[in-house]
Formats: sequence, structure tokens, C-alpha cells
Amino acid sequence: MGYTDRIIRVIIAVILAGLYFSGSIIGPLNFVMMVFSVILIVTSVVGICPLYTPFKISTLRKKLANKH
Repeated sequence: MGYTDRIIRVIIAVILAGLYFSGSIIGPLNFVMMVFSVILIVTSVVGICPLYTPFKISTLRKKLANKH
């Protein structure tokens, strides 16, 4: 998982957590948003998204080989 992907996940998680704690949304959706927020934080810290593996998605930049 690339750096930009991780940052975007953390930003979304913070927004969702803010909505959760502010009580902006009530009911079951509030709980779902918090769980999703935790999942985003965990995948950002670990650096692996389980959904990327079966689809062979990578957000890492490809390193350029030295051409000398």
C-alpha cells in the first residue's frame, strides 16, 4: 500500500470518527461508520489491504531500475 493511499485512509477514518463522536448520524449506521473507521486505520498502519490481494491491486510506486 502506497503512502498516498495510507494518508487518504487515515483522513477518511478521522472524518468518520468525528461524525461518530459528534452524534451527527444516529442508529446502526453510526456503528458501521465507526467499525469502518477502525478498519481503515488498521489497514493504514499494517500497510496491507486484504481486498487488494485477490484483485492484484498495488498502490506502491514502481521503482525505476538504474540504467547505467
